[in-house]
Amino acid sequence: MKIVAGLGSIDEYIKFAEAGADEFFCGYVPYSWSQKYGTVLPLNRREVLCYNVQLGAFSELEILSGMMKKYEKPVHLTFNSLYYIPEQYPEIAGIISQCMKIGFHSYIIADPALIVYLRENGINCEIHLSGECGEINSQMVVSLGKLGLKRVIFHRKNTFEDMKAVVDKCGKKDGTEGIPEFEAFVLNEMCQFTGAFCNSLHCDEMGYLCKAPYQIGTLKTGNAGPEIFNQEISGGHLLPDDFVPDDFHSLHDFSYDSAGYLCGETGCGLCALYQLKQAGITHLKLVGRGNYTDYMEKDIRNLRMALNILRESADEMEFRRKLKLQIFPRGCSRNCYYR
Repeated sequence: MKIVAGLGSIDEYIKFAEAGADEFFCGYVPYSWSQKYGTVLPLNRREVLCYNVQLGAFSELEILSGMMKKYEKPVHLTFNSLYYIPEQYPEIAGIISQCMKIGFHSYIIADPALIVYLRENGINCEIHLSGECGEINSQMVVSLGKLGLKRVIFHRKNTFEDMKAVVDKCGKKDGTEGIPEFEAFVLNEMCQFTGAFCNSLHCDEMGYLCKAPYQIGTLKTGNAGPEIFNQEISGGHLLPDDFVPDDFHSLHDFSYDSAGYLCGETGCGLCALYQLKQAGITHLKLVGRGNYTDYMEKDIRNLRMALNILRESADEMEFRRKLKLQIFPRGCSRNCYYR
C-alpha cells in the first residue's frame, strides 16, 4: 500500500518525499477564481488564504512540476466541490488542460457531472473519485467506473466489509476491465460528518462547522435508557462540565511527545492496516493540508514504520502487538476511524 500525503504548500514536498510519502494531493485555486466566485461557489471546498491549505498561483504549480520530475512522486490536484454552476464547467476544464501541459495528469473530483463534462470534451486526464462524493454501494461505483476512473477514494464512514465488497465487484482483475486502485483514510481529521453531506463552508470568514465545540456523552431524558447527545441538542439535562466520555480516558498528557505531537490524535487507522490490505486497499490517505509541517513529517514516518511492521508480521495479532510496542508505547488517542 502506498502513502498519499496532503500538501499545504510547495515547501513541504521535498521534506515529505524524503520522509517516505509515495504520492501527494493538493488543492489549486487561482486567485482569479476567488475574486469571481468568493467562498459560496468554491472550486475545492477549501477556500482558505490565511494559512497553507492549497496553492493559489500557477507559478507555484510550475515549481512543483519541477520537483515532481526530480523526485518522481506524483501530485494529484483536488476539485472537491459537490457541484458547480454551468458556467464553471468550461472554466474548470480550462484550468485542468493548463495544468496537464506542465505535468499534472491526475485529478481528485467529487462532482460526477464534472467527470462527464471532461470526458465528453476529450480531456483524458486520470480521475480519482473523491471521498467527498460519498460512494454508496458497488452499483454506484460501477456506473461511475464506466467513465474511466483510475481510483476510488472511500469516504470515512466505510466498514471493511463495504470496502471489500466494492473492490471485489469493481476492481480490475487480470485481463478484465475495472478500477485498478482504491484509497482509504488512515490518519488525521476524523470528521464527524460525511463529506458528501456536509454543508459547512471551509473559508477564512467563519469557523468550520466540524470545529464547533461539542461533546459526546449521555443525556438524561427520563426515559429508561441513556441517549447519545451533543451540545446542540436541547431539552433534558446535560451532565456536569467535568464529565469524562468513555473513550477519553486514554488521552493523557503522557501520550504526547515533548513537541506536543500524538500520532493519530485527530483520527487514526493504523491498527486497521492489516484489514485494509485484506479488503484490497492500494493507497492510504494521510490528511494534512494546513497541519503543522513537523507533525505531518512524523505522521509519514510513523505510517511508513507501520507498513514495514505489517510487511514483517505473520498475522494481524502479531502486527497489532508490534505496532503498540514500536509506535504507541505510551498509549494512543483511540480516536479510531474503523473501530
